[in-house]
Order: sequence, then structure tokens, then C-alpha cells
Amino acid sequence: QVQLVESGGGLVQPGGSLRLSCAASGSISSINTMQWYRQSPGKQRALVAISSSTGITNYIDSVKGRFTISRDSAKNSWYLQMNSLKPDDTAVYYCSLVSDSKISWGQGTQVTFSS
Repeated sequence: QVQLVESGGGLVQPGGSLRLSCAASGSISSINTMQWYRQSPGKQRALVAISSSTGITNYIDSVKGRFTISRDSAKNSWYLQMNSLKPDDTAVYYCSLVSDSKISWGQGTQVTFSS
């Protein structure tokens, strides 16, 4: 069983930056895929970015050039660096790890904009 704990959300002004973290514990396959999702109020959860252990990384168009996934394999941790944040980025962000054909979810972390 894999457990994911997220942190790093908070209040941000337009143009600001945040770094979300997702720390995994438990039995994790060396072949895995980390996915970051977000859910805005009144909308369905949507995929934002994906990073595989084989080195494949992809982002939705609206965050390309602004968001970056990274991983620290030694710490079983993944990060989503978010720069040039926009009000449309307001959402609860979730990390999701695919490992050994099983999917685990973090608890979510809120990103909110201040006026």
C-alpha cells in the first residue's frame, strides 16, 4: 500500500509561485508514473501534468512553460513547481502515483489567489 502526503499549497498573488510536494511511503515500484491533477470549484478533476520514471514528462497546454514536475527518487518525493500563477490556476491540487498497476492519491492541497 502506497500513501501520498501533499503539501505546499496556499495563498498566492497573480504572477506568484508555489511549489507543491508529494511524499510517498510504502512499496513503490521502480517503474512508476506521477500525475498531478486539479479540481476547480464546480468542475471535474482534470489532469495537469504527468511524469514517468522512464523520463517522459507532459503538461496540458495552459501550464506549459509555467509548471515543472521534478522528482527526488532518494526521498520518494515529487514536486510541482508552479510559476507565473494565474487566477484560473485556483484549485485543489492532487498528486496520484501509478505503481504496480495500482493508483494512489494524495489528500489534496488548496491553491487560492488573493486579491
